[in-house]
Amino acid sequence: MRLAAVALTGGLVLVGCVEAEMPEAPEGAEIYAENCALCHGASGRGDGAIAPGLRPGPADLTVIARNSGGVFPVAEVLSQIDGYQRDPVAGVDMPEFGALLEGELVPVATGDGVFTPTPRRLAALLAYLEAIQR
Repeated sequence: MRLAAVALTGGLVLVGCVEAEMPEAPEGAEIYAENCALCHGASGRGDGAIAPGLRPGPADLTVIARNSGGVFPVAEVLSQIDGYQRDPVAGVDMPEFGALLEGELVPVATGDGVFTPTPRRLAALLAYLEAIQR
C-alpha cells in the first residue's frame, strides 16, 4: 500500500492509498549494516567496532522481544530509532537518522490494529530487527 501524507500542525493526515510492496528483512539488513553495525555489531549483539569505547555499551538488539515478554514491541522500537521517545543515556548519544525518516511511506502495524504511516527505510530496518530476535 502506498501512502501519501500531508503535515498539518504537527500531525500527519493520510490522503491516499495505492498498492505498494512492504519492505522485508533483507532490505533492512542493508540499512542496518550502513547505520547500526558500527555500534551494535554485525550480529546485533552490541559488539560493534566502536562498542568498547562506549559507556554504557550499545544494546543487544537480538533480545528486544525477550525483554518485552516475548513480543516484539513495534511502536517502542520505532520510537527509539526515530528519536521521538528516546530515553537519554548519560554519556551516550544514539545518532539521529534523518535519512531513515524520509521518502515513501508504508503502513506499519504498531499494535491494537493501528497502522502508522512509516518511512519505508525505517520499516525495513524494523523488519530486520524483528527477524534477528533470539
